[in-house]
Amino acid sequence: MADLDDNKPLRDISEAFKELAATVNAQTADVEVAPFSRACSLISPLFGCLGIAFKFAEIDYVAKVKDLAEASKSIGSLQALLEQDIAANTIKKAGSHSRNLLRVKRGLDMVRILFEQMLATEGNSLKDPASKAYAQVFAPHHGWAIRKAVAAGMYALPTKAQLLRKLNEEEASARIEMQSYIATSAPLILYIDNLFLARELGVDW
Repeated sequence: MADLDDNKPLRDISEAFKELAATVNAQTADVEVAPFSRACSLISPLFGCLGIAFKFAEIDYVAKVKDLAEASKSIGSLQALLEQDIAANTIKKAGSHSRNLLRVKRGLDMVRILFEQMLATEGNSLKDPASKAYAQVFAPHHGWAIRKAVAAGMYALPTKAQLLRKLNEEEASARIEMQSYIATSAPLILYIDNLFLARELGVDW
């Protein structure tokens, strides 16, 4: 993937998720589908920068975010989105908005753990941070063939330095934006989990 010129994807991600976290933390309004899907779409280039190991995640994630963006034209909040699927008895149906919301949430969680591991790991390799993030979030939901393909793809990951160049970031600025995303995405991820858990739907399907 080519360098992103004057774009600052990490800064854009950080700012968008700050706004969503403020809504969650205020506890006075539901998270709306439109700003949520917009913020999530900013994560897509990051998957692209990680190369072949996360190609499956990029394709799946982009499609699910697109579905939520489309849903935002007629559905106001994430809560209303679940309620609509429950009423139609389509909540766990493949391709339902609620199912897609769960998949997108996993993408957000994987990036959160990847950033945590990148900040905690010395050296220039992304293999350990990416492997740990994949193992925690995606591996339990994938069959043997996908897990094997991802493991092979881990050897083709960019280095940390290459990734930061693609994202148009210096190490110091990237660290600040990553820490911001880690802090702001955590309450949002918990909020989404709780939407499902409060309705006794679980989050592992």
